Amino acid sequence: MGTKRKSAVRRNRPAPPHPDHSAQLARLKRIKGQIEGVQRMIEDRRYCPDILIQTSAVRAALRSLEVTILREQVDHCVKHARRDSGGSAAKLKELLAIFQKLPT
Repeated sequence: MGTKRKSAVRRNRPAPPHPDHSAQLARLKRIKGQIEGVQRMIEDRRYCPDILIQTSAVRAALRSLEVTILREQVDHCVKHARRDSGGSAAKLKELLAIFQKLPT
């Protein structure tokens, strides 16, 4: 009976709070501005290579945002999962699934 109670306590443990990504909002606003700039370039029928350079910059900015959020995921969530028995295996599986979805 005592073991059931221990396992029930583990299951009812609250999930860790998600990391605060509010610092990334300024970065997202800059990316939004870059995208709006590309839109204006297309509307103004700007030189194609200039548009392509800007779209490349937008992709690089998004990729940098992904890396930052992924780093926060590893630093915060995976470290927390290591404290729970079995939690690190689940987080590792989740992390690998994220890597599979990211473009190369």
